[in-house]
Order: sequence, then structure tokens, then C-alpha cells
Amino acid sequence: MANILLKLVLVLVLVCMVEGRLFGAETVKAQASPSCQAVFGVPENETCFDITQKFSLTTEFFIAINPNINCDKLFVGQWICVAGTVN
Repeated sequence: MANILLKLVLVLVLVCMVEGRLFGAETVKAQASPSCQAVFGVPENETCFDITQKFSLTTEFFIAINPNINCDKLFVGQWICVAGTVN
């Protein structure tokens, strides 16, 4: 009886593993990695919008090359990427 129970548990574990892969439970997306080629030191009272306008950047590209930026908490002297690539 224990042998049958063990086999049943193993089959259930195998089925759960296969179904997880089929439905993307283990899928991990690779994050884009930006490469910065030019930086800009934030002056007083500058916003992310001001910087995107000054360097003719789209908001999407600006965020892509500065993935950890918090536009609500910019500080004077903070280095911001203003030119680069996203892989």
C-alpha cells in the first residue's frame, strides 16, 4: 500500500512540474540592461521632464536608460544618463 501511495505522489509531483512549465509559471523575462554613454548633473529645480526636453529624449527612452530613477526625488548633483542604449 505504501508503495502505491509513493508512486501516486511522485506522479502528482511530476504532473505539477510539467503543468507549471506549460503555463509559464517558471518563465523569467530577461531585463533590459542599459548602457550609458553620457551623463548630466541635475541642477537646482530641474525635473525629469525638463531633462527629457533639454536632451530631446522620449519619456520611455529616458526611463529605459535610467531604470532606477525616482523622478519625485531628484537631487542637485545627481548623475542622470542622457545618452545610451538599451539591450
